[in-house]
Amino acid sequence: MSPTTAPPAPVRLARLRWWDVADVAALEAELFGPTAWSAELFWSELAAPGRGAWVARTADGALAGYAVAAAAGADADVQTIATAPWARGRGLGDALLAACEQHAAALGATALLLEVDAGNAPARRLYARHGFEQLARRRDYYGPGADALVLRRRTGPPPPPGDATGEPDAGDGPGPTDDTDPGGRPA
Repeated sequence: MSPTTAPPAPVRLARLRWWDVADVAALEAELFGPTAWSAELFWSELAAPGRGAWVARTADGALAGYAVAAAAGADADVQTIATAPWARGRGLGDALLAACEQHAAALGATALLLEVDAGNAPARRLYARHGFEQLARRRDYYGPGADALVLRRRTGPPPPPGDATGEPDAGDGPGPTDDTDPGGRPA
């Protein structure tokens, strides 16, 4: 079955395993063309520490989507996330992103970051629903004229009073604080 053909069955999330890599790489190539990850890159992600990877399949095995997240220390990243065209608009992106968020929190990350094509309005709406905020813009990240937006969502407990507004609390230093470095990454 083609990744663009819509089977009627509901989908179920499971851990991405080695036997899923060929299907995932094929859908990745269909969706992302020249910027797609190779099968080898998916293999290396499966082998790396701190990674979480999921597939969504129908009962008959059709691949509906996938996601890979990496966590290291306070930061975690959504490395890649995608849904087959036939599976869009069914809440699957929400479920895959929630798996990434849960993975990040379980490994102690306090921030989840990702890049999204500035022109991908459906993905941007998904991330906004999940509380992601824009940190930076990377010009031509996906090729000439295709900027990436760097987004972040806090995964841990809310910041202490004062930190969210930049106003000092009693005992803080003499002025507002900034929790990002000039590159847009959390400090």
